[in-house]
Amino acid sequence: MKLLRFGEAGAEKPGVQLADGRRIDVSAFGSDYDEAFLGGDGLSRLAAWVAENTATAPTVADTVRLGPCISRPSKILCAGLNYRDHAEEAGMAIPEEPILFTKATSAMVGPHDAIVIPRGSVKTDWEVELAIIIGKRANYVSEADALNHVAGYAVMNDVSERAWQIERGGQWLKGKSADTFAPFGPYLVTSDEVQNPDNLKLWLRRNGETIQNSSTAQMIFGVAHLVSYISQFMSLLPGDIISTGTPPGVGMGFKPDPVFMQPGDVIELGVEGLGEQRQVAQAAD
Repeated sequence: MKLLRFGEAGAEKPGVQLADGRRIDVSAFGSDYDEAFLGGDGLSRLAAWVAENTATAPTVADTVRLGPCISRPSKILCAGLNYRDHAEEAGMAIPEEPILFTKATSAMVGPHDAIVIPRGSVKTDWEVELAIIIGKRANYVSEADALNHVAGYAVMNDVSERAWQIERGGQWLKGKSADTFAPFGPYLVTSDEVQNPDNLKLWLRRNGETIQNSSTAQMIFGVAHLVSYISQFMSLLPGDIISTGTPPGVGMGFKPDPVFMQPGDVIELGVEGLGEQRQVAQAAD
């Protein structure tokens, strides 16, 4: 299934995109896409409900705003420098273990909402990424069992303020967590529809020019490894997001002069089978 959430920010309703492309309102199912839904039998109950109610469920117009495809999770975890050629682009050593950082959940917005360049920002950057959504609590899981704890996958733009991330000292969190810095969706595509998450094309365009174009096959640490690895250090809860890193083509990697987001820039991105995003950058008030 392709799960989506639609409506005004902060008041989104649950929906589903059907195989024929029609979007339906599943509010009558009675549950948002949250930890309780994902951690219980929500997906199987929803599939049964959709099968019975497809013909009568209200249609969601294509013009309606899409929000993040799950409600705010307990945490967003990210893997840094997880593409070999991106690490080389950044002039950093290839990591021997996953580099992990967090991103504030308050950064989440819909896939087509504006990216707001924060006050004082001079190096706001883009990063197309495959995101994992946890579906079953994971503690000390083996790599062989890790994918059984995954509900599905989505597109993430891991927007970053590089000066705050790299030049201001401390952890990367403060360069990753401004409001609107986590466009997420349009869909949670359930894992049964993703044959191999470690072999998906992903791309990003800035103002019509393709500047990121790669595959998750280039990841240093794959999906199962990341889920297993992180579960050794903390509990992964249903709805938690793991954003798996970005390929080359980020603004800070441009040579000889880096290129960063400017008001009016149009950022379009997608991951094979998971949908596409489009954001327009704007200056903060």
